[in-house]
Amino acid sequence: MALRPEELARRVCAGERRALAQALNLLDDSRLASRQLAGALLAHLREQAPFPKGRLIGITGPPGAGKSSLSAALIRHWRQQGLTVAVLAVDPSSPITGGALLGDRLRMKTSAEDDGVFVRSLACRGEFGGLSAEVWPMSLVMLAAFDITLIETVGVGQREIDVSCMCDTTCYVAQPGSGDSVQFLKAGILEVPQVLVVNKEDMGAVARRTLSELGAALYRQQAEGEWAVPVLSASATRGTGIEALANALEHHHQYLQRNGALAAHRQRYQAEWIFKRLRDEFGSFGVDRLGGEKQLRANLVTDDGPLYTQLESFREKIFKQHIRQVKTRS
Repeated sequence: MALRPEELARRVCAGERRALAQALNLLDDSRLASRQLAGALLAHLREQAPFPKGRLIGITGPPGAGKSSLSAALIRHWRQQGLTVAVLAVDPSSPITGGALLGDRLRMKTSAEDDGVFVRSLACRGEFGGLSAEVWPMSLVMLAAFDITLIETVGVGQREIDVSCMCDTTCYVAQPGSGDSVQFLKAGILEVPQVLVVNKEDMGAVARRTLSELGAALYRQQAEGEWAVPVLSASATRGTGIEALANALEHHHQYLQRNGALAAHRQRYQAEWIFKRLRDEFGSFGVDRLGGEKQLRANLVTDDGPLYTQLESFREKIFKQHIRQVKTRS
């Protein structure tokens, strides 16, 4: 029997796995009735956990860099510290079924018997940016229930940097010797990560060369108090460098907290998510009806409210503006 949104939100906050699975399924259901229930769920979650305790970390990088194996090593480290971990793993979509081509439950090799770890695979469903449209709503659910929520993106390309607009801390995993990492950084991903790590340091000289190249590409003058992006090396297979990587991710979270930036960051993530949904549905026509891109983004950041409530409010404004214009013309 389906739980009422208020009760479902309470059980999610208590960390009940069955409730969490039900909540995520609800958010993944595009039917109108489910969307209404999902909106109520997120509103109740906001009331019961107005500022979730969890940390939101994004793992991105080129295909084959070892993101899943590195994520698994991080999860083992965090579990040894007694932290609970949720994973949203975004996979390429099948062009036939629309489902995920690969399941990260298989690649991450985490224990199915560990109640402190929850893995959910998602198909990107043709979305550019390395993420799926459901990632942010699902992140809000997971942040209320777990200490750490980890988002692993589709293999990143030069356009696929949306993870930086959705996570507190973004970690870029580089592939030794491929040359892609430095090219991606030069193409604009330089400003994306707060932590850089070269995986597969057991490859020896080629890994050290990539580490040196990335360090040189990142070098720039740093303003006082600005976060200094660490360039680290690790080996997921050998388990080396994992503690240093986990510490760097934690230090960036502490940096955001010290500067009082965390709440503002998450409000911007939500604004960016809503902006993308409005632009995808209504195009430049709808954005113009709301005062243009700059004005709309500013309004979204200041209009603080539950996710789907905000989205529906701006959708209604577009419809009303259009109807008013049609009546004026007639």
